[in-house]
Order: sequence, then C-alpha cells, then structure tokens
Amino acid sequence: MDLSNIYTQLIMEHNNSTRNKRHLEVLDRVEKGHNPSCGDEIQLEIKFEGDFIKDAAFTGTGCAISQASTSIMIDLIKGKRKTEALELVNTFISMIKKDITDDEELEKLEDALIFKNISNMPARVKCAVLAWHTLNEAIKSE
Repeated sequence: MDLSNIYTQLIMEHNNSTRNKRHLEVLDRVEKGHNPSCGDEIQLEIKFEGDFIKDAAFTGTGCAISQASTSIMIDLIKGKRKTEALELVNTFISMIKKDITDDEELEKLEDALIFKNISNMPARVKCAVLAWHTLNEAIKSE
C-alpha cells in the first residue's frame, strides 16, 4: 500500500468536496485568512453553541493543500469545545514545526496527520497552516 497515494487521494477528496466549503445560514463569527506569498484566501464561518463549536464552514480560493487542510480542520473541530479546538491548533502547528513528533500525541489530529511531513516542502507550509491560524484568531477574538 503506497501511503503517498492515500495521502494525495485524501487531499484531493477534501479539496473537491463541498461538504465544508459553503456558507453557514446562521453564524457567530467570520474570520478571514490570507497567505500573501501564494494568494490563498479563506473565510472561516463558525456557529458557536455556548462553549462548543456547533458548526463551521469556509469559502475561498487556493491550492489543494490549503483547501484540504481547511476542510479537514473543520471536520475535526465540529462539536469540540473552544479550548479543545485551540489545543488542536497548537498540536497541528507544533507538528508542522516538528516540535511534537510523538505519534500517540499526534493521533488526536486524525486526518490532519497527512500534513505531518509538509515541513519538507517549505513553500507549502503556509498553505497547510492558513486555516489553523485563522481558527486561532476567530476563537481568541470571540
């Protein structure tokens, strides 16, 4: 089984999916993210229910990595407490920076683990982390 093909397939599946790429009818927070080095742009929309992320969606344009990373992140954060989502952001960023390499600790990222080796492609790192930084800003400014 060629893992690189599975990873590529998962990225393309999320890039082409409209499940998370949509507008929310009712939302509490909108945060825009932009990567000036390549032009990726997202608009993250979040619906909170108390301390929980009830729903999230995004619109925007960019490369397959930025779009897939955003979609995968949304799947991961729905139903989570804001504090849990922020922990996931920190874990994801730490994984990209290779500050966390323990596979057991990284398992909580689920499908987002496909970006584990993106740091080997420095030009793509900002694409992968765009959504995560945008989510961080959205929650912290809430």
